[in-house]
Amino acid sequence: MLVGASALLLGGGGLAVVATTALAGNSHPEAGSGHQHTVSASYTISCPDVGERLRKVPHSAQLPVSKGLSSLDRQVHDAYHKMMGGSGSNVLSGLKAQRQKTINMMVTAIAKNTKRPSYLLKMSGCTMKPISEGAGAGGNDSTKSVKDGWYQGQTQTQTQGQTQDPNQDPNQSGQQQTQDPNQTGGQQQGQQGGPSPDDFVDITTVQPNADAPPFAAPKGGNATTGSFTTECGRNEDGHFNSDNVIVTPGVSNGAHHTHDYVGNKATDAFADDNKLAASDTTCNNGDQSTHYWPVLRKLDGAAEQKPGAAQDANVGTTLTPATVTLKFRGSQAGPVTAMPRFLRIITGDAKAFTNGTKNANASWSCTGFEDRQLKDKYPLCPQGSQVVRTFAFQNCWDGRDIDSGNHRDHVAFSDQNGTCPNGFKAIPQLTQRITYDVPQGDSFAVDSFPEQLHKPVTDHGDFINVMPDDLMSKAVECINDGRNCT
Repeated sequence: MLVGASALLLGGGGLAVVATTALAGNSHPEAGSGHQHTVSASYTISCPDVGERLRKVPHSAQLPVSKGLSSLDRQVHDAYHKMMGGSGSNVLSGLKAQRQKTINMMVTAIAKNTKRPSYLLKMSGCTMKPISEGAGAGGNDSTKSVKDGWYQGQTQTQTQGQTQDPNQDPNQSGQQQTQDPNQTGGQQQGQQGGPSPDDFVDITTVQPNADAPPFAAPKGGNATTGSFTTECGRNEDGHFNSDNVIVTPGVSNGAHHTHDYVGNKATDAFADDNKLAASDTTCNNGDQSTHYWPVLRKLDGAAEQKPGAAQDANVGTTLTPATVTLKFRGSQAGPVTAMPRFLRIITGDAKAFTNGTKNANASWSCTGFEDRQLKDKYPLCPQGSQVVRTFAFQNCWDGRDIDSGNHRDHVAFSDQNGTCPNGFKAIPQLTQRITYDVPQGDSFAVDSFPEQLHKPVTDHGDFINVMPDDLMSKAVECINDGRNCT
C-alpha cells in the first residue's frame, strides 16, 4: 500500500493536492495491482468555466476560441507541475496572469464580428477550495432520490461550494506527504486519477427512484407515443479519439479523454459539416449521425501512453460495450418536429465535479434494476447483471440555430408535462443506452478530464444529427403516428 501526495489537474481549470492510496486488487482478482482509488483529498484550485459562459461565437472566431479553451487547460497543466514542485498556492497569481492574456485573446477574436463579451475578462481569477465541496459530495445523493422525469434531464439541488482562502497553502493542512515526482507509469496515473471507493454503491441497496424506465413512451392524452431506433453497432471498428468536434473543433486532444464513437466514421476534431455529410456510417439505415461518449475502462493498471489515455490520467483497458441502443421518442405535449441537419447537442457536463450539477445528466444503473437510477454513483451490479449508462438528450429546440456559443442555449429540456420553454419547439428526444460486462467490484471508471477524478457525475453524451432529411422525416412520422420503427 502506497500513501503519498499528488497534484491533480482540475477541469477548465482546477488543481488539487490530494492524499492518495494505491490499493492492490479488490473484490475481484482480475482487477490486479493497477486498481487504485483516491481515498482522501484536500484542496483544489477552482477557476470559472469560460466555455460555459460563451454566448455568441462568430464563425471567424471559432478556431481562436477553440485554441483559447485548449490553452486554458494547458495553463492548468503548467500550474500542476509548479504545484508538484512545491509552489503551493503561489501558482494562483501566475495562473491568473496567463488566463487574463488568453481570455483577452478570445474576447478580441469574438469582438471582431459581434458584441464584445467583456464579462469574460472577469473570469481569470481562481480560488482554492476543498475537493470535498465538488459536485456529488453530499447534498446530491442519487441513491436516495431522483426527480420524476429524470430521463428528461431534471436534476436535484446543486451542491454549492464555499470559497477557500486563496492564500492558504494546501500543504499546510498536515495531510500530505511528498510524492516522488519521478514516479511514472500506470501506478502514478491511477493514483492521481481516482475514482474513490465512495463513488460506488451496491445497486441492490438502492430503493426504486425512477417512475419511468429509459425508453418508456411519454404519457398523457396528447402524447406522441411512437419511437424510432437507429442501429449503429458497438464501435466494433475501434473508432476512438480524444477530440471534441463540438466543443473544440480544429484542436487535437481537445477533450483530454478518449471518446467512443458509433455512426459517422469521419468524426474527429477536423470534421466539418461537408466531411460528415460525405462520410460512410456504421448505422444500418444510412444514418450518418455522430454519437459519442467517454470510454469506460477496467481499472487494471494498463497505461497506453498517448493523448486521452495515460498521458491525460486515463488508465486501464478500454471496455467494449455489450450493447448500444439509440432511440428517439415523442413528447408528452403533442407532435414533434424534425431536427435540422447538423444540429449539435451535448447532454451532461464533463466538468460537473468542479462546475456543480446544474448541467449534470448522467444516469447509471444495472440491467434488471433500471427503476433505480444513479446520478453521482457508479453501480455495483450483481452477478449476471450489466452496468448501464443512459444519456437522455434535450427535447426542445429554439427553431433557429444548430449550435450556440456554450453548446447549450439553442436546446432545452421540456418540463415534466412535455412543455418546452417559450420560443422552443418539441423535437424527437434521443436516448443513448450503453451496457457493459464489467469485472465484479469497484473495478471500472469513466474517462474524464484529469481534473475531474473520474467521478460518475461527469459522464456525458454527444450527438450531431446527420440523418438524411428523408430519414428524419420517417422518424418524425413514426413517432407522431404512434408506431415503433427502425
